[in-house]
Amino acid sequence: MNEWIYVGLFFIVGLLIPVGAIGVALILGPKKSNPIKRETYECGIEPVGEGWVQFKAQYYIFALVFLVFDVETVFLFPWAVRLGQLGLFAVVEGIIFILILIAGLVYTWRKGMLEWV
Repeated sequence: MNEWIYVGLFFIVGLLIPVGAIGVALILGPKKSNPIKRETYECGIEPVGEGWVQFKAQYYIFALVFLVFDVETVFLFPWAVRLGQLGLFAVVEGIIFILILIAGLVYTWRKGMLEWV
């Protein structure tokens, strides 16, 4: 039962730190606001037009494909470091994982999702 005390303390501290930071910011932060402070600031240039711009969904798909292959390296790096000490089963699993990722890359490439137009 003593192990759960550490979990509870970790949870309490994890809640108190952000709540405390927000509380300190509310207490010590500036109270007065004026229209100039609420204006959009863009590198010293006066903003022109609307701030909301609709992007093509393809840009989001491009970002998701990037994240998939970025996370791939997180999984493959430890596997590659220990490759000499792994058994045949782990090597075959790694090869299957890489083949699945290659199939996903070929699929997105053929669908034209990697075209930045």
